[in-house]
Amino acid sequence: MSGPFPHIEPYGSGMLDGGDGHQVYWECCGNPAGKPALFLHGGPGSGCSAGQRRFFDPRLYSAVLLDQRGSGRSRPLANEPDADLNSNTTAHLIADIEALREMHDVNRWVILGLSWGTTLGLAYAQAYPHRVKALVLGFVTTTSRREVRWITEDVGRIFPQEWDRFATAVPEHLRRLRLVDAYATMLADPDPIIRDNAAREWCAWEEAHISLTPGHISDPRYEDPKFRLRFARLVTHYWRHAAFLEEDQLIRDAAKLNGIPGVLIHGRYDVSGPLVTAWQLSQRWTTSRLRILDDAGHGGGKDFMPLVLGALKEFAGP
Repeated sequence: MSGPFPHIEPYGSGMLDGGDGHQVYWECCGNPAGKPALFLHGGPGSGCSAGQRRFFDPRLYSAVLLDQRGSGRSRPLANEPDADLNSNTTAHLIADIEALREMHDVNRWVILGLSWGTTLGLAYAQAYPHRVKALVLGFVTTTSRREVRWITEDVGRIFPQEWDRFATAVPEHLRRLRLVDAYATMLADPDPIIRDNAAREWCAWEEAHISLTPGHISDPRYEDPKFRLRFARLVTHYWRHAAFLEEDQLIRDAAKLNGIPGVLIHGRYDVSGPLVTAWQLSQRWTTSRLRILDDAGHGGGKDFMPLVLGALKEFAGP
């Protein structure tokens, strides 16, 4: 099958009490007796959508999708002015995933992660390798300081006009800071106008650097003030802390995954997250396979869906 599976509704859903006031939304779809799978969305802060259920063959898989802390249908949302992000870290998200695994009595599951979801999937798998049957990772990133510097500063050499607008939107008194830190500060400002302007400019820059994907269509969610504030706050929160990981930790420790099969799918035109990260990871994770999309940027490409579906079909076996 080259396209996504037909739309399905969840057969179960609920809220996980993650502690620290967080309620994490989850849903299960597919075959309750099927192979366990987990979907990890991007962003951070994008939340899950009904379309993401369609990656999983409903005859073969019982798939769990969750809205990570602060996003989607989880509560509290990160766009709320008094939202406390101190209990929203990679370690907290990994703990949520483990709690969901135990709740659903899963021994090992297949993980599909996209973009930021690849960082989270790698971090979880390195922490709990015995709980992961296989990994399918699309648009690979490890959210290192080097990658954050590239996506917020260095890639401006490719989009100079858009980057100039992005950088000059920072007021003079914050220009001593890294751009990601300056935007995080603006997004937490008590003034709602400052917060909204910062979110709008952050999302405009997001659209610019992913625009090399052939056939790119602007994300309509950025027109929603609540979504763009939520998204921008969570992205800057995780990026300014380099995903709360040691520098290059996920590549350094990739050998922990040896023995776990994986497929890495990445676009050659992906200037948001250059191919070198996926390649370095594949060199250290010897039981992974790197699939390069020659027609894709950060998302899309005509071969992306068939590769994801093919990998998930392969990993649904014994």
